Amino acid sequence: MENYEELLNEAYKSIKQTQVSERFEIPKIEGHIEGKKTILTNFFQIASYLRRKPEHLQKFLLRELAAPGQVEGDRLVLNIKVPSVKINQKIEQYAKEFVICRECGKPDTEIMKEDRLMFIHCLACGAKHSVRSQI
Repeated sequence: MENYEELLNEAYKSIKQTQVSERFEIPKIEGHIEGKKTILTNFFQIASYLRRKPEHLQKFLLRELAAPGQVEGDRLVLNIKVPSVKINQKIEQYAKEFVICRECGKPDTEIMKEDRLMFIHCLACGAKHSVRSQI
């Protein structure tokens, strides 16, 4: 019996400790308005922070803001004036729908496609939820 407890203590020592206090915070969008265009300068940093393809996030933002736009170099250009508050709300909505797990609330997810359906697979708890495939 003592041998079992020693092995158990060794196992606990070798396990990587996790920090639960870490909070998932989406960076705020940075950009400026130039004439009738809104230029988002840290768009790719936000997409990589969310661990999603920039094309997916771009398609969501353009659809939700009802704005034409395109990628120019390392920035996203929207062809209308949009306040940053509204863009940040849409990015939070995207994170809630396509990034954060509905079961455990963690952002450790990936988007999987099976047949014609898209799912969010949580790497933390293993949950699997369907999401809208057409943005």
